[in-house]
Amino acid sequence: MSRVETRCPKEFLALAHRLADASGAIVRRYFRAGVEVMHKDDRSPVTIADREAEAAIREILGKRHPDHGVVGEEHADRRPRAEFVWVIDPIDGTKSFITGRPLFGTLIALTRRGVPILGVIDHPALGERWIGAHGWPTLMNGREVRARHCGRLSDAALFASSPHMFKRVAAPAFERVRKRCRQTVYGSDCYAYALVASGFSDLVVEANMDIYDYLAAVPVIEGAGGVMTDWRGRKLTLASGDRVIAAGDAAVHAQALALLNGARPRAKSAKR
Repeated sequence: MSRVETRCPKEFLALAHRLADASGAIVRRYFRAGVEVMHKDDRSPVTIADREAEAAIREILGKRHPDHGVVGEEHADRRPRAEFVWVIDPIDGTKSFITGRPLFGTLIALTRRGVPILGVIDHPALGERWIGAHGWPTLMNGREVRARHCGRLSDAALFASSPHMFKRVAAPAFERVRKRCRQTVYGSDCYAYALVASGFSDLVVEANMDIYDYLAAVPVIEGAGGVMTDWRGRKLTLASGDRVIAAGDAAVHAQALALLNGARPRAKSAKR
């Protein structure tokens, strides 16, 4: 099948921008406004901004594509086995949001038959938006971005949301990667994936995640020339687990993947 035939329809890109515009307007209204913080059953924080933003996205989708499914963090799934399913995290980084840090973002993904074909990483407090889709280059505020070349893990800048997200066997696996990297930065939420896509960083390794935490990043990373998989190197889908790795360069991805799985990586530079 040709590149043109596999392209994500342009109408979906326009709709994705509309969804991000609607949710961003709500989130900005509540940011640094002293909103009440509630806690879900898993003790994670949630605010009215999370719930209203996701509700606004769902309302638009329900009117535009009632046959599409929706999976979100704050509301019940709708038609999760439909051919097209939207996956939403209205505020990725609620802890950042409630403490006034502007690095939180809104994640919107569209999957077809379980595979992410479109993704938006929107940062409403910063006015920065990345969108990637099958057959299209990744754009940041309308300008094409590319991941950077980095052939060796020892030269790589690594991101992870928190060192506390790695439990049991995941903890020593992450440590094997962290010790080989040039530097490690924590606490950037979904902004980390955007920075890899724009060529400012090289690697994101995370665990204890849900699909709405990462599926939107897949088309963004891939459309910028990067690689994003689970810790076994498998493509990410609606059925994927909680451990993901994203890299701007295939060589760094392969080296980190080997370490995550206990092997000794070869520091061979990738051909681009």
